[in-house]
Amino acid sequence: MPPLWQSQLSMIGDHLEIGFRDLIELRFVKAFVDAGVGLLAIRNCLEYARVCVQDERPFSTRRFQTDGRTIFLESIERSGEAKVLDLKKRQYVFRHVLERTFKDLDIENDAVARWRPFDGKQSIVIDPQRAFGQPIAAQYGIPTIALADAVEAEGTVERVARLYDVSASVVRDAVKFEKRLRAA
Repeated sequence: MPPLWQSQLSMIGDHLEIGFRDLIELRFVKAFVDAGVGLLAIRNCLEYARVCVQDERPFSTRRFQTDGRTIFLESIERSGEAKVLDLKKRQYVFRHVLERTFKDLDIENDAVARWRPFDGKQSIVIDPQRAFGQPIAAQYGIPTIALADAVEAEGTVERVARLYDVSASVVRDAVKFEKRLRAA
């Protein structure tokens, strides 16, 4: 089977490089698989979503959700009314029946602009427009790895918070986030 899409970036040697929108597409595919949607259904829904949204990476352009059997696309009609399209059955469904997912994505101009990867908390963000897309303390712009490494070097969250002029809760979130990354 061919890949679901071509990467935004070129291969560097024998390493596959991915862009921010590729990362968001992968995240959606993983979430759909985890929710029980089969790969063939995902492929078919992705192809239909490309037509509906007119974009090669549709999952990173609109809000999608799943009920474990199919994938839904939420769109806003010209009248301003939100509608939800079942991409598998290719028909509209009642919006109130579905529960929202992916609450940790910030949408701007119909595209995913930022991802809040630490349980959707506002404290940590991945934003391709800031710090080269690495995870950062959202309000301060400091990479989470820098804060976590500083805690390891300095010994306490409070000392690092004072050194970087950052709230202690943000430093704690950065440490927990980086621990999760290392464990993954």
